[in-house]
Amino acid sequence: MTVTYPLRTIRADELDTWARMITTTYGQDWYEGGLRNAASSIEPGRTIAAYDGAEIVGGASIYGRVMTIPGAAVPVAGITLVAVLPTHRRRGILTAMMRKQLTDLHESGGEPIAALNAAEATIYGRFGYGIASHVAEIQGEKKSMALRPGIDLGDGTIRLLRREEARPLLEKVYDTARLRAVGWVDRTEKFWQARLADGERARDGGTELRFAVHLENGGEVTGYALYRSKPRLVQVIEVAATTRQSYAALWRYLIDLDAHAGLTYDGAIDEPLRHLLADPRAARTTVIDNLWVRLVDVDRALMARRYSVPLDLVLEVQDPFCPWNAGRHRLLADGDSVTCERTRARPDLRLTSAELGAAYLGGTTLTSLAAAGRVEELRPGAVATASLAFRGEREPFHPSGWAFPAF
Repeated sequence: MTVTYPLRTIRADELDTWARMITTTYGQDWYEGGLRNAASSIEPGRTIAAYDGAEIVGGASIYGRVMTIPGAAVPVAGITLVAVLPTHRRRGILTAMMRKQLTDLHESGGEPIAALNAAEATIYGRFGYGIASHVAEIQGEKKSMALRPGIDLGDGTIRLLRREEARPLLEKVYDTARLRAVGWVDRTEKFWQARLADGERARDGGTELRFAVHLENGGEVTGYALYRSKPRLVQVIEVAATTRQSYAALWRYLIDLDAHAGLTYDGAIDEPLRHLLADPRAARTTVIDNLWVRLVDVDRALMARRYSVPLDLVLEVQDPFCPWNAGRHRLLADGDSVTCERTRARPDLRLTSAELGAAYLGGTTLTSLAAAGRVEELRPGAVATASLAFRGEREPFHPSGWAFPAF
């Protein structure tokens, strides 16, 4: 007998029960001030649960955000807090939830792309998600992290401010910086509250958050660093800067902090920090996957972004999970003029939606995917041209935090 598990959005009075299921699945205790802090940012109308009778046995949620993509900013469905109780694994619940989310987005004309941080790298590819950005986990020995001679630090100053003083300045810098940083998302009030949550569990043995703000001589704020101190270690949480001078000055400040032997930071894989150092090996990096992207509607998603060179390309897309995307799409791009329409023309490339998701932010290249046998070239030269067109100026990077929380 086939057992089905009905899916529906949760009621407001089911939030605690739903959240307990999430924390239980991820091996955590339900505690005051934990996921309860996320209650103000979770959207019940976009949060689904799977039921076994009256029991909640699975769940997933969406945060509606705006993400910077190459040449534009686009609404994105941030997929988060996805879980199925261990007692109900391998029964098709996760697949059903993923299909419902994407189908609902398609049928409602919602966000054209979905994105998530994957707790495990083997899960989401089968649902059409591709690795679109990476993160460099940086570890440095501060005694070896001297800046190169002649680095332009500008003539601004850095001040340590209290949270209430710093908050409006952080917002101003972030809102400027994110519009030119592919992978960054907007932060409304509820997301700033979550990003700066600073309870004992968030500190994990460290101090409260410190707020270092860079100010120009005229008083203009051009950068900030969020960090905390741990035993002999500076844990850098976030750095945002609108000028190269403020970026360099903030890193000199962090490197020069007394009583700390080491420094950690999760940044972009082309983070400029290493190029500031006299010894670039002083900042050791481990690269892992960061943001996974799924094109909900191929045509809308491809038309939303811009391309680095003119392009006339016919894509044959395979998408068994979202069959409305399957078929041939002609992508025409020249500057701000971009169209993507169905066609019967001979295809230039054959690929799945996962490869398009991986290439979407301009990081993962179509040439590397083709070398791995994941993109089939049907017209000579099509891979090289398409790969160049999809590339961005910088590697995409998603500063995780509470953007798409992972439990």
